[in-house]
Formats: sequence, structure tokens, C-alpha cells
Amino acid sequence: MEHFRPSPVLRKPYLLVAVQVIAAETDRAARRLFTTPQQRFLRLIRGEPVELLPPVDSMEPLWHDVERAAVESRLRAAIVGSDATVQAGLEKLVRETRAEVIVVTDTYEHGDRIESYHRVARIAATIKLAPNAAA
Repeated sequence: MEHFRPSPVLRKPYLLVAVQVIAAETDRAARRLFTTPQQRFLRLIRGEPVELLPPVDSMEPLWHDVERAAVESRLRAAIVGSDATVQAGLEKLVRETRAEVIVVTDTYEHGDRIESYHRVARIAATIKLAPNAAA
């Protein structure tokens, strides 16, 4: 932000960050749902079709160590867990970046995605922005 130069279009720096967020009743339930985007990225790096696949109990039989590292690298900013876990993750992201957050939620079942968005909306309403953060 130190190199930002105001213009007639944008007078102050403005940052949007898109991040994968999956909120569920428990951390374990959210981590299981998170296997859907993990499988999607795994298939992407393999050059395979990237449609959403059902969640699995474990990714371990699906990937090799190098693939796991590549998928985890691409999804390292993801915030996945219970309401408390997601709240802590979103608060940290906003505090550190002062960005407006675009939530991306890839779940296999549409109902899981809607439930996650409802949870995130309730959480977001409680997050206090820093004085310089985007509103």
C-alpha cells in the first residue's frame, strides 16, 4: 500500500481477497466437506475434469505426497471449521489484510453450501473491522 497513488477513480487503496471458506457444525464435519475442493484441485493438477465430487472420509488414498503438497499449497488460505474456527480465521484474515473478503464455498451438496453461507453471514455480522479496513 505504500506505493499506492490516488486517482480520480480510486482515492484510497482497496483490496478484495477471495478465499475458500467452509463452515459446518463441527471442525470435523467441515474438514470432510473440504475434501470436495481438495479433490477438485487434485484433479486440476492431474489434468482431469474438475467437476465437484462427493466428500470422502480421507484424502490419503487419493493422492501422493507431491500431489498433497500441491493441493495444500493452492488451498493454504482456506478457512475451514466450526463457527468458532471460521470466525477466528476470518478475523485474522481481515486484521492482517484489511481487505474485503469474497467467500467461495465449493461443496458437493447445495444444501451444505447454503448452510455454510448462512453460518458465514452470521459470523461476518459480528466481526469488528479495524479503523482502516474496508467496510
